[in-house]
Amino acid sequence: MKHKKLLSLFFCVTMIVSCVSTKKTQKMVLNWEENFNQSNSFDTSRWSKIPRGHSDWDRHMSDFDSCYALRDGKLILRGIINKSVPDDTARYITGGVYTKDKVAFGFGRLEIRAKLNGARGAWPAFWLLSQGMKWPDGGEIDIMERLNSDSIAYQTVHSHYTYVLKMKEPKHGSTGSINPNDFNTYAVELHPDSLVFFINNKKTFTYPRIQTDKEGQFPFDKYKYYLLLDMQLGGSWVGKVYPEDLPVEMEIDWVKFYEFK
Repeated sequence: MKHKKLLSLFFCVTMIVSCVSTKKTQKMVLNWEENFNQSNSFDTSRWSKIPRGHSDWDRHMSDFDSCYALRDGKLILRGIINKSVPDDTARYITGGVYTKDKVAFGFGRLEIRAKLNGARGAWPAFWLLSQGMKWPDGGEIDIMERLNSDSIAYQTVHSHYTYVLKMKEPKHGSTGSINPNDFNTYAVELHPDSLVFFINNKKTFTYPRIQTDKEGQFPFDKYKYYLLLDMQLGGSWVGKVYPEDLPVEMEIDWVKFYEFK
């Protein structure tokens, strides 16, 4: 009997270790990448310039060439004073690109390596929106938002549950330290039951799917998402833009998507 108990205990421990080990070593395969190695323009089969809108984040978006560049294998997105587009009444103009209707991402790990040059009123961001679903029902995943010249970046989850119902639990945002003068890598993993965020391969926080009778807590297992990379200026969150700090730019080295196997 004692022998059987020991064998049973050994079997249980082996199964637990096996499960934990499998979760930690979940295989990822590079499924898609963008290195911005083109000489003249970004690949328009993958990316489009973000059009002007009426929200804080897109009210200065422009297709003006000076807001965009490719330099040394990096995509440059700029925020500048508008001196050259006379038919545009915006005081400032900014560059941004997205993969909407061209490339969509599902379960896996998305990584972006970039350097964010600071300025008062600068608000660069990397984020995901649901392909074909209205906001906020389809959810929003903010992989990186940085304000001014801060040495931290914000990572946040938005949905009907957090935005409309204003539910605070589970925690749906966090910050992580960055090197403000160098390149940093920002990442999110999309799992069927959670979103896991990283900065420079250090986990910042996890947003889980929970059991709840409230609507729209975890839409992220239902849709695919397109990626937005944009330089933003001003707004109620970041505050006033100081024209003497402009132009400001961010340099995006690469984007990689690893699919879970």
